[in-house]
Amino acid sequence: MTISHAVAGDGPDLLLVHAGVADARMWAKQVDELKADHRVITLDLRGYGETPLQPGAKYSDAGDVLALLDELGVETVTAVGASYGGYVVQQVASRVPERFNRLVLLCAPTDNVVPDDNLRALWSEENELLEAGDVAGATELTVQRWIGPEADDDARALLRTMQRRAYDVQLAAGDVENEEYPVEPEKISAPVRLITGAHDFAFFTNSADYLAERLPTVERIHLPWAGHLPTLERPAEALELIR
Repeated sequence: MTISHAVAGDGPDLLLVHAGVADARMWAKQVDELKADHRVITLDLRGYGETPLQPGAKYSDAGDVLALLDELGVETVTAVGASYGGYVVQQVASRVPERFNRLVLLCAPTDNVVPDDNLRALWSEENELLEAGDVAGATELTVQRWIGPEADDDARALLRTMQRRAYDVQLAAGDVENEEYPVEPEKISAPVRLITGAHDFAFFTNSADYLAERLPTVERIHLPWAGHLPTLERPAEALELIR
């Protein structure tokens, strides 16, 4: 199965992989600028945006991304991953490091780092709402907690739309099996920019710190204004960070 995707512009290949509370639409403002000098590839992982998720599906997000690169004839690429999308990028870059020119990981988790108590409490609250059938309440929880104070009303409305779509598709699919590739930072040969936000959960800052100690070539940026989704919070500033 080929996941839903879009290609815009001409130039060096640039892959944008969305967060787990969003879909390809989170990159819209950046794509408008980046397509002037890149071939920009955006996608919806399974269960997000326009990509369906079949009940009981067995699949691999990392495998889907790698298959898409092959289908599009991408030999080498710069990849930008937000949150869970950054985790998927780590998996693929660990498997085929020679395919990547550069990585930008925005507030991304990684393996071998323990989630902080505040994040665990959020997940528990989310699960309670979903188990009670309060999808609207869970969606509002996302809007309240996953985007930083700099986000405007339009950004919050977009996040609300994207998260609600993901909940609807994923809840309808029920239990699925997503095979993850091992994340092996020492094997990622491309330069990596690690970006975190001061208003985000500690888990993501700790993940970046963990990676910074293990990646061969790394740049570390901590944004005092950012929450978990800087590309939605300050689109113009985030654009310069991912170019």
